[in-house]
Amino acid sequence: MHPQTFSLLFFLIFSTLASSKACHPVDKEALLDFKHKITDDPSKLLHSWRVSSDCCTSWEGVACDASGRVVNVSRPGLASDNDFIEDTYMSGTLSPYLGNLSSLQVLDLSNLKDLKGPIPEELGKLSKLTHLFLDTNKLTGSIPSTLRYLSQLEKMYLSDNFISGIVPPSVMKSWTHVSELGLSGNALSGPIPPTIGKVVMITKLDLHGNNFTGRIPTGFGNLKNLRYLDLSENQITGSIPQSIGGLAALELLYLNQNQLTGRIPSSISGLGSMIFCRISENKLSGSLPPSIGQLSKIQRLILENNKLTGKLPATIGHLTALTDIFFSNNYFTGKIPSSFGNLLNLQTLDLSRNRLSGQLPPQLAKLKGLQTLDLSYNPLGLVRIPNWFQELRVFQLMLANTGIEGELPHWLSSSSISQLDLSGNALTGKLPWWIGNITSLSFLNLSNNGFHSSIPVEFKNLSLLMDLDLHSNKFSGHLNVIFSKEVQDPLGHFNSIDLSYNMFTGPIDDDIGERPAMSSISSLVLSHNTLGGSLPKSIGKMRELQVLKLVNTGLSGMIPEELGDAKELSTILLSRNKLTGAIPEIVLNLKALKQFDVSSNRLRGRIPPHKAIIPASAFKNNPGLCGTPLPPCKHF
Repeated sequence: MHPQTFSLLFFLIFSTLASSKACHPVDKEALLDFKHKITDDPSKLLHSWRVSSDCCTSWEGVACDASGRVVNVSRPGLASDNDFIEDTYMSGTLSPYLGNLSSLQVLDLSNLKDLKGPIPEELGKLSKLTHLFLDTNKLTGSIPSTLRYLSQLEKMYLSDNFISGIVPPSVMKSWTHVSELGLSGNALSGPIPPTIGKVVMITKLDLHGNNFTGRIPTGFGNLKNLRYLDLSENQITGSIPQSIGGLAALELLYLNQNQLTGRIPSSISGLGSMIFCRISENKLSGSLPPSIGQLSKIQRLILENNKLTGKLPATIGHLTALTDIFFSNNYFTGKIPSSFGNLLNLQTLDLSRNRLSGQLPPQLAKLKGLQTLDLSYNPLGLVRIPNWFQELRVFQLMLANTGIEGELPHWLSSSSISQLDLSGNALTGKLPWWIGNITSLSFLNLSNNGFHSSIPVEFKNLSLLMDLDLHSNKFSGHLNVIFSKEVQDPLGHFNSIDLSYNMFTGPIDDDIGERPAMSSISSLVLSHNTLGGSLPKSIGKMRELQVLKLVNTGLSGMIPEELGDAKELSTILLSRNKLTGAIPEIVLNLKALKQFDVSSNRLRGRIPPHKAIIPASAFKNNPGLCGTPLPPCKHF
């Protein structure tokens, strides 16, 4: 149920009490025909609608005026009273006879989930209708052009159906009283009608998740009362019109996931009420206008995944209400402005995947509320992580590919960082023993560096660690320290481990699958290490394992049948080892299996029949293997 329908309950109750005449026969016939076209009503929402009783006084969800005319029909699938929320459904179609309810003001059949078929054109006869809620059903067809006759309409939601076609321009033009319009989550196409500029009373417009094309109409600038605008997840092209600066009341703006091009207009400064702005996932280019610094109430600014260029305007430092900046994956250049240090409410600063360079402003140390700092994939040439970083209290510190050299700074040992990504740098030396002191770590990525030590025993103390990526270093020694890490139930069980391309030695412990830290792992990648030994049977006890990669690890012995007990496995890569024996049928017939490779081993026997599409190359260089997709067997 919509929040606004709760206020309508008072109207419903009042109207019922005010009713003094019996239900009008035309209205009763209309509602009975609606009930007749409902094929399934498991919660008996229409149970009280009986021919023998009065629809004004005895039918649930129906209210009448003093003359006995029905003014409110509310039977939503999500209903609430003081004690509980009831969630149900109703199957069937909408009766055209509903158009005969000539005094109807409210029609709420939302969230019934299974109403199908078209919206009857006859609903256009409901000249007194103010509220129409048909959202969250399975309605099909187009928006009837007859809805242009609903001149009293104030709120309409048709969201989350399968409605297609264009929005008739004539409909928009006549809705001079509409304050809320929700058409999201359908298959509507064509341009947004330019007549949208006539709906001057509108405060909320949600068109997201359709197939709208064409440009944003310039008429949007006329909607002076608009507070909420969502055009995201469409195929809208062209530039953001200058007229958007006229939306002085706008608080939330979603234009993300379209194909918008051109610059962000300088008139954006006119959006003085805006709190949330998301224009990400487009093709916007050019530099950010300095006038963006006039959005004094903005809290979240999301511009990631565009083609924006130029320097970051220093005027952003005026936006002291900002809590989140997401500018990732653009082409911003130059230094990070020192004025960013004024953003004392900032919690997230994501400038990753740009072309920023130069010294980091020490003024950022003033951002005591900062929780996430991501500067990854910028040619910053940091060399050292500045010492003032220890004054921050960030939970997520992401500095991948930023030119860091040397050893890990010791101040990390006393930090409360939960996610640390220093991958793709030139870090060297040993993994320090104090790594075990960063007990808040849940995510650690030190891949693509030059570390060259064993894993210190103190690593076991990382009892919250769930994702570990150390691939492409020169780590050595045994893996047991990692697999036997402590946990803090229900946290600290590994989700993913990538230790590939190192110098670790084995063998892999036989009981790896019985270690608490390994109980819910979904991805285990140990390729290109000199592990030796055999493939432990206990891997089959990793019930959530999806990815297993042990390429070029010196494994010998047989592929254990127990591996087939890991039912979620979709990727098994065991190539370039010394495995012998036959391929177990249970392993090759895992239901989720999509990628399988045992090439360049010493396997023998017939390849078991299997449903997964596996190329011949996945079995090659095993002189004893035969059968589809390899040549047929002669001796088996």
